[in-house]
Amino acid sequence: MAYRSPWVDAEIADLKSMARSFFETEALPHRERWEAQKCVDREFWLKAGRLGLLCTGMPEEYGGGGGTVAHDFAVMEAQSQVGESGFGGAVHSGLVAYYLLHYGTEEQKQRWLPGMATGEIIGAIAMTEPGAGSDLKAIRTTAIRNGDHYLLNGSKTFISNGSSADIIVLVLKTDPAAGVRGVSLLVLETKDAAGFTVGRVLEKLGMKAQDTSELFFDDVQVPVENLLGDEGKGYVYALNQLAHERLVVAVTGLSVIESAVALTVDYASSAKPSAAS
Repeated sequence: MAYRSPWVDAEIADLKSMARSFFETEALPHRERWEAQKCVDREFWLKAGRLGLLCTGMPEEYGGGGGTVAHDFAVMEAQSQVGESGFGGAVHSGLVAYYLLHYGTEEQKQRWLPGMATGEIIGAIAMTEPGAGSDLKAIRTTAIRNGDHYLLNGSKTFISNGSSADIIVLVLKTDPAAGVRGVSLLVLETKDAAGFTVGRVLEKLGMKAQDTSELFFDDVQVPVENLLGDEGKGYVYALNQLAHERLVVAVTGLSVIESAVALTVDYASSAKPSAAS
């Protein structure tokens, strides 16, 4: 009997099986084309949404699957085990959706989560900056309050789903003089956002079909109602969510390792011995 993790019950196992079949039939045939265009097709997100493979851990009242993080992990495992690395669902469903769920207002949740569950809204989160890496204390992108808007200036890099995203959770400084107490989260709706530009979709050694981009902001106006949580609490929010993010990375990494071992065992078991042996 194959080993099953304690958190995998029959329902989660069925979800993982369905997700694996989906990635095998709907993703793998397009891998070379997606690698060439450096992103997956928009239609693929909609197909995943129709099958219920997005935001599976989100409450049903926000359009989600009503499950738990285990349901999210089942989809991530299925994707990793078939060798599909381009689809940014782990960031979308496993990170962005949880920021909105934990720190968003009721209006924000109703505005964005249902569209994320259907694939009509693609989510990204932007922390990393040129010269600052992921050190949130050193970020220089700012959003300064100006009446009923923030004026957003700066840049981000290595952003997964960056050129495809409809909403981006931005980690930035609303009070540059206040250190970590000046860090806030702001949600940028990218459509028709004057002053927002996507730079290069970056070349990488691996995950070539994953949309990983540079982002630039030049006096981008973001409504104050797009502030996520309280102003000045962004550093604390990000630290709280890092534990969840590390679980996402661990689950996908272990799935790749398990698949590599299984492929090696299968190859070694089926290979015919050479005449020299």
